[in-house]
Amino acid sequence: MLTAQGSQLKAQHRYLNICVFSCALSIGLWASSIPLQAQQEPGFPQPSVDMMEPGTLATARLPQLENVTFRQRLNAQLPLDTAFKDENGRDVTLRRYFGGQRPVILAFVYYSCPMLCTQVMNGVSSAAKALPFSAGTDFDVVFISFDPRDKPETAAAKKTALLNYWSMQNQSGAWHFLTGEEPQIRQVTSAAGFFYMWDDKTQQFAHLSGVLVLTPDGRLSRYFYGIEYSPKELRLALVESGQGHVGSLVDELLLYCYHYDPANGRYGAVVMNLVRIGGLLTVVLLGTFIGLMRWRETHPPMEGHA
Repeated sequence: MLTAQGSQLKAQHRYLNICVFSCALSIGLWASSIPLQAQQEPGFPQPSVDMMEPGTLATARLPQLENVTFRQRLNAQLPLDTAFKDENGRDVTLRRYFGGQRPVILAFVYYSCPMLCTQVMNGVSSAAKALPFSAGTDFDVVFISFDPRDKPETAAAKKTALLNYWSMQNQSGAWHFLTGEEPQIRQVTSAAGFFYMWDDKTQQFAHLSGVLVLTPDGRLSRYFYGIEYSPKELRLALVESGQGHVGSLVDELLLYCYHYDPANGRYGAVVMNLVRIGGLLTVVLLGTFIGLMRWRETHPPMEGHA
C-alpha cells in the first residue's frame, strides 16, 4: 500500500513539474519574442569608416547614395504588362508569371554585377532548397536585370551557372531570368520601391540588396533585405502570399505565432499569441493533472497489489 502511495506522490510531483515548466515556457516565449529595435534604415548598408568624412555619424548616409533606396510598397501592384525578354530571347510580359495560384519570389539584380547580385541569387537559391515547397509547383522565382546592357545570352549563362551550382537543373522551368530596356526596367523597379544609380567612378551600379515575395496576382507582399534569407521567414511569406494555396495547417499555426514587421522586413513572434498558446497548454496540463488525481481518488489501488 505504501508503495502505491509513493508512486502516486511521484506522479503528482511529475505533473506539477510539467505545469510549472509550461508556465515558465510561456514567460520565456514572451520575453524572447520582444524584438530588438532596428539600428538603421532597413536594407541600407552601414557606410564603412574609411568612406566617411571626419566627424560624420556612423549612421549617416553617403551623399552620393542619397537616391539609392529600397522602400517597401506593400500591397502595391506591379505593372504586369511591362515587356521583357526571357533567358531564351522570347518576348514576355510579367503577366506570364502571375495570374495563377503560385506566389513569386522576385529580385532585382544585374548579371554582370561583381559583388552583391550573385550573393543575392545564391541567397535565394540556398533558402529555396531548404523550403518544404517545390519551385514550379508551389512558387516561381523571377530575376529582373536592371542593367539594360544585359541581354538574353547573359541571362541564360547566369541561369545555367546558378542552377548547376545548386544542382537544381530539374527546376529550370520555375526560374526566370529577364532582361529589358531602360524605360521598362524603371517602370517596374519604381513600382517596387527599388531605386539605384550608375556610379561612374567605380563603373558599377550602386544599389541595395533584397528580395520580394509577391501574391499570385502580382501585388507586393513581403520584403526581405540583405543577401541571406531565412528559409523559415521565406516559408511564412510564401504561405501568406499564396492566399491559401501554399502550405499546411502547421504553416497556418506558425503564422498565428509570427507576424511580419514592415519596419525591419522580418517576421517576429506575436507576444500575445505566444502567451495564449502557453496559457492554453498550461490549462490543458492542469486539467489533465486534476482529472488524473480525481480518478486515482475514486479508484484506489487494491491492497493485494501493495
